[in-house]
Amino acid sequence: MSKDMYKEFSDNVDREVAKLVDRTTRKAAQAVDGALGRTGAAGAFDTAHWQRRLDELLSAHRIPGAVLAVLTGGEIHELASGILHTGTGVETTTDSVFQIGSVSKGYTAALVLSLADAGKVDLDAPVAAVLPDFALADADAARIVTPRQLLNHTSGIEGDHVNDTGRGDDCLARYVDSTRDVGLTNAPGTTMSYSSTGYNVLGRIVEVITGLTWDEALKELICDPLGLRHTMTLPEEVLRFRAAMGHMGEPGEDPTPTPLWNMLPRSAGPYGGISATAADVVRFARLFIDGGTAPDGTRVLSAAAVEAMLTREVEMPDQWFLGAHWGLGWGLFEWDGARGFGHDGSTFGQLAYLRAIPDKGLAIALLTNGGGAAPKVHEALCRELSAKFAGVAMPAFGPSDNPPAVDTEPFTGRYEREGFLMTITARKGDGEGVLDLRYEGRGGLAGTFDPIVWHLTPVSDSPTRTVFAGRRNTKDAWIPVVFYALPDSTRYVHFGVRATAKSA
Repeated sequence: MSKDMYKEFSDNVDREVAKLVDRTTRKAAQAVDGALGRTGAAGAFDTAHWQRRLDELLSAHRIPGAVLAVLTGGEIHELASGILHTGTGVETTTDSVFQIGSVSKGYTAALVLSLADAGKVDLDAPVAAVLPDFALADADAARIVTPRQLLNHTSGIEGDHVNDTGRGDDCLARYVDSTRDVGLTNAPGTTMSYSSTGYNVLGRIVEVITGLTWDEALKELICDPLGLRHTMTLPEEVLRFRAAMGHMGEPGEDPTPTPLWNMLPRSAGPYGGISATAADVVRFARLFIDGGTAPDGTRVLSAAAVEAMLTREVEMPDQWFLGAHWGLGWGLFEWDGARGFGHDGSTFGQLAYLRAIPDKGLAIALLTNGGGAAPKVHEALCRELSAKFAGVAMPAFGPSDNPPAVDTEPFTGRYEREGFLMTITARKGDGEGVLDLRYEGRGGLAGTFDPIVWHLTPVSDSPTRTVFAGRRNTKDAWIPVVFYALPDSTRYVHFGVRATAKSA
């Protein structure tokens, strides 16, 4: 071994030892905190205070109902507020079941990692190694896309392919057959673009390897070992419990019930089909806080698999919406040096939020049944709870009082992906912002919803990306809109964690 190689080896060992000592120290401190009934800067959980706060926020923002679960000090605390359905007036209780939408992707990722643990799937081999007939509109891409790229959203597969392939157990097989007509937002591995389609492909991989349906595999490999008795995927299972009805409405308006309880097909299961209580969502998040073991000591995931899901795989062009980086299934963030993970979820009229800070023993799940201002309720509760029980400050996003001057000309034009068109124009007349972003359906989705316009205000400008904050009106929360270019000079806008290429 050369002197340089020895030095590199020695440095690596030193770094790993330092990490081990740091982890051991943190775990010891966490154990002491748990024994004393506190974590971070926290004391006891004041149920009456947080109940009042939840009630106040729902009333102020016209959210019909919500459930909140908080893991802190080793205990799960559950709160409920409001009603499940404005048409029936049924009260929300802590055992009420809500749709959790895309938070479901974390469960599908855990299934895939459990199979990787068992040596049954290679994350870096082509998907076609498990699904020989897997096809996309781009045949070359279909041959090289890997499960890892599906997990971290760098596959480039158009993300919003919704296809109702029936209620049968073959729905996912038929769905994956239909991806042969699905295009790409970008070449595999070139940028991050959120893909629900990719998670359904992962769900089918689970089925082929296990010989079970995705629903059965979820129950046997995840739900049963963790004791998730209020987590389910099929409507006939939901009917056993009090179930929330979705509601639609703009911020500041009283929302109205959706026409159907669930408008997603069964084939949406791996990317958005789970229903659960808030406490069960926190119990699932606890798996990643406890290093892959269930509360009774059963090992569900290896410590290495947990670490892989929480390790930065790709930097997000948008650093705020769901975290600065993406791992294998989770959005990843860092608040005041504390590493965290999470995911948001939305179905028609229901919105779900999960945030967790493992080293502080904190997990927060908020499930709501509608109202356009649900993001504001989540932001307020998450900021207050993370400050109280983890001693960290959740960063806010929005423009400053004196936004920077930005040359907007390079960003104006049309940006298109399958089913959607965004048109960026210079803002005319009075009002906030310097650009307008018009979002509408195209192709088969043309005319399926009214165009939506966001007004964009500059936040920051750098050689690699220009960040704007967008909102429709002053009652909305700010959302990031990021413009950037790939090495081949193709221009993109990152909006709603999806990459859309400039077409004109």
